[in-house]
Amino acid sequence: MSDRQLNPQTEALLETLGEGITPPTYTLSVPEGREMLDDLFEVTDPEAVGEVMDTEIQGPDGPIPLRIYAPEGSGPFPVLVFFHGGGWVRGSLDGYDGLCRRLANRSEAIVVSVDYRRAPEHPFPAGFEDCYAATEWAAEYAAELGGDPDRIAVGGDSAGGNLTAAVTLATRDRDGPDLDHQLLIYPATNSPLVQWFDSYDENESGYLLELDSVEWYLDQYVDDADHGNQYAFPLRARDLSGLPEATVITAGFDPIRDEGIAYADRLAEDGVDVEHMHYESQIHAFVSLYEHLDDGAEAIDRMGERLRSAFE
Repeated sequence: MSDRQLNPQTEALLETLGEGITPPTYTLSVPEGREMLDDLFEVTDPEAVGEVMDTEIQGPDGPIPLRIYAPEGSGPFPVLVFFHGGGWVRGSLDGYDGLCRRLANRSEAIVVSVDYRRAPEHPFPAGFEDCYAATEWAAEYAAELGGDPDRIAVGGDSAGGNLTAAVTLATRDRDGPDLDHQLLIYPATNSPLVQWFDSYDENESGYLLELDSVEWYLDQYVDDADHGNQYAFPLRARDLSGLPEATVITAGFDPIRDEGIAYADRLAEDGVDVEHMHYESQIHAFVSLYEHLDDGAEAIDRMGERLRSAFE
């Protein structure tokens, strides 16, 4: 696929960040990697929202910090429970502050950003169970937040897209909250040890997220026994019917592109209403880099439209 072309803005950004983008993930300590990603995603001009509140709830094994964003206006607002990316190892409430503010404004919804437990300190299923507990909490206490308990969605990017897909499966399997939508932003749904996709080879290195890093993240998050678990790898689920409608975003120069496409196809095959937005000239994480990349800002606008439609 030598005729593929990166978006010029993206190509310039990668050049600015330097060849190899950043030191390979596996060469950094966990704290260094976390700081690096937060710095990369830091927004210089975050949008104003109606209100921002930090709180915490009781999770299955201790407190779960949350940051709650309410848009301007009077509720009750719909609620989007958001799970950040970062390979289940990195990512934070601060690193995703700018994106969550935009999502609150574009979707006209309360955004509940979840600071779930991260690997390697807390491997699977800790983060997944925290995200499920936060979703249950948001549905139960939506009214107290100025939200509408009958209009709940979940969403996230990368590892957060993985957690989003897993939570939607669990809400179906456990008779949990009724969800209106799942927002899957370049979701991780598969392990290369289970199924190999062309995008692993095509986008192995040079496009921000590298295949070596993907494999390193997975080593931190799961062990061999987890590879058949649908909540670890939603593409392993035998049945995706009965799940909420979905928006799936994929990027052409992303090593995990094809597993996101495969999940979108599987959802559609099992009767789920899916809108698949593919950005052929973009890289993994382009949405979080919206201050640098017009496609990222446009994708957030489209997500907002899709969520507003779902909530109607």
